[in-house]
Amino acid sequence: MTFFDEDALLAGIGREVEALASDALRRHRLPEDQFAFVLLTGPGPGGRPRGAALRPAMGFYPCSLVKVFHLVACQAWLEQGRIIDHPDLDRAMRDMILWSSNTATNYVIDLVTGTTGDTLLGDEEMARWKDRRQAFNRFFLAWNWPELAGLNLDQKLMDDQRYGRERASLGPDGAGHNRLSAGAVARLMYAVFHGDILPGPRAAVVRDHLARDLDSPHRPRAAYQVNGYLAAGLPAGSQVWSKAGRTRWIGDDNANFRRHDTIRAILPAGQEFFLTTMSAGEAINEDDGFLPSVAALVADRLAG
Repeated sequence: MTFFDEDALLAGIGREVEALASDALRRHRLPEDQFAFVLLTGPGPGGRPRGAALRPAMGFYPCSLVKVFHLVACQAWLEQGRIIDHPDLDRAMRDMILWSSNTATNYVIDLVTGTTGDTLLGDEEMARWKDRRQAFNRFFLAWNWPELAGLNLDQKLMDDQRYGRERASLGPDGAGHNRLSAGAVARLMYAVFHGDILPGPRAAVVRDHLARDLDSPHRPRAAYQVNGYLAAGLPAGSQVWSKAGRTRWIGDDNANFRRHDTIRAILPAGQEFFLTTMSAGEAINEDDGFLPSVAALVADRLAG
């Protein structure tokens, strides 16, 4: 059972998205199963979102989509008094979303989990370190959302290879990376705006950090994550809240060449939708037109 209700209009749009993605993946000589999406619109008569999806439970290395989870958890920690607000934390929470800063994200991870990274530890100390790093996983798994099954959020964000305890924590085969599905990301994103996962003022902080301005002078900057992503396919005058993630080659086949995005959009005529996409493969990763074309299709069909 999904967290959304099926909808005929969205199912039709979903089939078009699947066809568009399949064509792009074939053109790039990539397997067609390296793409997943969840499309949602606002609550229906029963209060649940309406939606359509393709491979919503498929796990991906999520790149920077994990930062939405980090931000939500950090707000919960602040609400509970488990960490203390201070200017550097405020700056880090902003920068890990606005500019997708890995340095800022890792500062938040250290504070929430009470760990630091880098040099190797002895066996007993490493075991305690690993247990503390599970704080994010324990927090979200306690929600008992089926979409969160199999998640992993215990790894820091890196621009290249890992060393010391950060490498050791991946396990001997190096496969212990962060892991999320499109369904998990989509449900969290929807809940930030239409749920009760945080007290109102805390949820407002998350929403404010996710907001993006399509007319911002920062739009040409890759770190702003508009051009080349879903938001770039929306018509002028749309309102956008989003977080994207991308890896190019980082020397790790378990994490190379991923490109994802999750977005809430309100079109100029007022139609609201949520769209989460996850994809893998070098050629699709380098295709700056792919994600904008997906969003443009969805926006066009919903605008009628």
